This record gives sequence, structure tokens and C-alpha cells, in this order.
Amino acid sequence: MTENTERLEDYGLSKENKPKTLFSRVGIVGAGSVGQNIARMISAKGLDVVILEISQEKIDQAYEELAKELDRMIERWGMTNSEKLGILSRIKGTTDYSMFKGCDIVIEAIKSSSREHSHDIRMQILKKIEQHVDRDTIIATNSSTQVITELTADLIHKDRCVSFHFLAPEADARVVEIVKGLYTSQAAYENTIKFAVLIGKKVIPVRESPGIISTRLFVPLINEACEILMEGVGKMEDIDLTMKVGFGLPLGPFEMADKIGLDKILRWCENLYDEFGDLKYKSSPLLKKLVRANQWGRRTGRGFYEYNKDGMKTVKNPSIEN
Repeated sequence: MTENTERLEDYGLSKENKPKTLFSRVGIVGAGSVGQNIARMISAKGLDVVILEISQEKIDQAYEELAKELDRMIERWGMTNSEKLGILSRIKGTTDYSMFKGCDIVIEAIKSSSREHSHDIRMQILKKIEQHVDRDTIIATNSSTQVITELTADLIHKDRCVSFHFLAPEADARVVEIVKGLYTSQAAYENTIKFAVLIGKKVIPVRESPGIISTRLFVPLINEACEILMEGVGKMEDIDLTMKVGFGLPLGPFEMADKIGLDKILRWCENLYDEFGDLKYKSSPLLKKLVRANQWGRRTGRGFYEYNKDGMKTVKNPSIEN
């Protein structure tokens, strides 16, 4: 090549000179049902996703579950096979935090069994994320019952941390709750709002508080529905029907609880009761009974109702009397 040979760089088309989009690569910690749903939803918008788990086995399992869910969407005419392949091709699994290098936002979306364990492990995860991402990368938690200011207390750059809560079920929810913590910069907050709009979500700005809006409303609803059921005031199906037909909800409280996961709801109850000490957040004995029996809802095939292999409701759980 001679000195006079023209190069693409001369016309401003080199990789270095290309304008960088604000969001093109997203990291997610946790490949459980929550992380999978978030990854699927974000990838469907054309963004690259890096999803981290503790083992390759869990990553492989998550990828299989994602593929099955996309196949179900194809069967319901919700997408084409080419769209499925495109979504999967943009999702990469890893066990290495260094793969978050270059991500524009990293979202912690783990599942934990108790408030104490959850709090400590989330703090450790956020610290590990900070060690491997760029200075301007937004670090977010999907937790609704733990406040971002407390979770990020040990981070060096607290100003880029937010609470970014996808309402359950994550991929279907049309809104996200975004919390600006005590140390969150206005720029990080505004960029998080831009990201939410980019992936097609309506932003609900929320002041920092455990449970924010959605969880603080839903927990008393499910607890009271259980109380009404146990008192024999109405049958489970009729309680659900009252809320659906009478108030226009797409699902009744028991149906929605099964969809979210009873184990998750129980953790919400315990977290909010520990935080506020209000009896309206104290978990129902019926809820505890089902969780202890590993009857968590759609995910396990049995919760308040029973479900077939496609996740369709069939009959009421026979162990629930009313």
C-alpha cells in the first residue's frame, strides 16, 4: 500500500470515529426467571445482552428455558423463528464479571432466599460490577424492597447507581419504577429514563422507599385475599373474578400471585414487615404453607391453582379448602 492510498479513516468511517449510541450493550446478573425475562425483552429491542451466572450449567439451563419460552411465543403467533434466533444470538452467557466491560448499564436481578442474605449478596455483586465496568456505566438493582442508597454504601462511585424495578412479570410489564438514590447523579438518573424509553417502558418516578409503589400495594392485596379465603367469605375463583370483572384487572390476586411466584411474594412480605413492622405486610399462613410445600405457582406447576406443562391454569389446588 502506497502513501497516497486512500483509507476509510480519511472519510471519518473508522470504528474510532463512529458515534457511540447511548445504549447498545446491557449486562444482567442472574439467569433465573427474572434475569431471563429481562434479557429476552431487552434483546428483542435489538440490544446485545451479557447475562452472568455462577456456573456454565446454570447458563446452559437458562438458554434452554429461554428457547422454550420463545418457542411458546412462536406457537401463539407472537413471533417468528427468525426473530427467535435473533433474540438468542444477542444474548451471551458468562461466569466472568470482566465480560461487563463495555456495557452501558448492568442490572442486578438475582433471586435470594432471605432479606439478610439478599442484602449482603447484592452489595457484594454491585461491588464486583463496579470493579469491571467503565466509569460512566450505570449500575442498577431490580430489587423493589431494598433501597439503592443502602446497597451501594460501599461503592466508590455511588453517583451512577439507581433502582430500576421491572414490575412482575418482567417482560410483559409496560412500566418500570425508577428510583434516584441519595447519591445518584441527575445525569445517571436521566440516562436511565432514556434507557427505559428505548426498551419501550413507561417510567414511573418513585421516591426511595422499601417496596416503592407496586410491591407495597400488591403485598397487602394478596394477604387480604388470603384472609378472605380462609374466613370462608368467598371462594378463591370468585375472589379472582371479583377483581377481574369488577375492577378490570387482567388477573385476580391469586392468579397474579401464581404468575409472579409465591416464594418471591413471601420474601416481599418478610422484607416489608421487617422494615415497617406493619401487620398488613405480615405474610399469610396460607402463603407460607404453599411455599413450604414448594408449590410456588406457575413455575412449579402448582400454587393457588394447578398448571399444565404450557403454564396454562387447569384447576384449583386441591389442598386449598374453601
